[in-house]
Amino acid sequence: MAAQKNRWLIGIVLIFSLVALLAVSLLPILGSTGNRRTEAPGSTPNADASSAQAELESRAKGYELVLQREPDNQTALKGLVESRIQLGDLQGLVDPLTRLAELNPTVPDYRVLLGQTKQQLGDLEGAAQSYRQVLDNQPGNMNALQGLVALLVQQNRSQAAVGLLQDTLKSAERLSTTGGSAVDVTSVKLLLAEVYLEDQKVDQALKLYDEAIQEAGQDFRPLLAKALVLQDQGRPEEAQPLFDQALSMAPAQYKDQIQQLAAAGTTDSETPASTPDAAAEPVAPETDGETPQGE
Repeated sequence: MAAQKNRWLIGIVLIFSLVALLAVSLLPILGSTGNRRTEAPGSTPNADASSAQAELESRAKGYELVLQREPDNQTALKGLVESRIQLGDLQGLVDPLTRLAELNPTVPDYRVLLGQTKQQLGDLEGAAQSYRQVLDNQPGNMNALQGLVALLVQQNRSQAAVGLLQDTLKSAERLSTTGGSAVDVTSVKLLLAEVYLEDQKVDQALKLYDEAIQEAGQDFRPLLAKALVLQDQGRPEEAQPLFDQALSMAPAQYKDQIQQLAAAGTTDSETPASTPDAAAEPVAPETDGETPQGE
């Protein structure tokens, strides 16, 4: 459905662009391990795949041997995690990620990634525990918050997700007065609106977008989020001015995507529902891990 597709775009492209794919989110944190593979000239695809598989398995084995001698060698732990991601061995990620999280208690990304891994493996209780360990220390960590909210929605516990996000907004008020870690209030409200949309509470979502628009200054995301929902509701005449405003506020790297999203509504209205809409498919923006803001 177009509505579901646009909600995915709002949640993934506009809010964080982090937790959708484990490998994509993990590799920037790991950085280069100095063992990048280069393809041999003239090699065939099948030979390349076989060679790459063998190389990755050999590399992983090498890191395992190092860790037998030096269990806390972080270079080997990171290398093993990267190799296992490329091998598709999610189960094999749990132990090295757990150790990295223990060795780096001030780096929440490892524990967030551990939560993602456990969630993919179906260990929902373990995933929730990982996310909550991060949020206990950093209530405004959007990566952990998004992971836990997605987990709750997956379990059909949308009211728990709403409560979590409302509590986070209350924490933001307290932290702003005490000088604690900042909470990105706009991102929290956008995520809360996503949960409302999942529950078909469109009016509540739109009201929240209006609040965010009033408070967010030059942040284009609430404008675009509201425009997409209005577009899905068959209200293009109300959506278009918001698309235009979002386009004027957005950094250059997001402008083409916003234009594509605005144009997709016109295409959808002229195309049978069974026809795929290639124009609406997102090209995820490259980020440095920070929430995109208007400039």
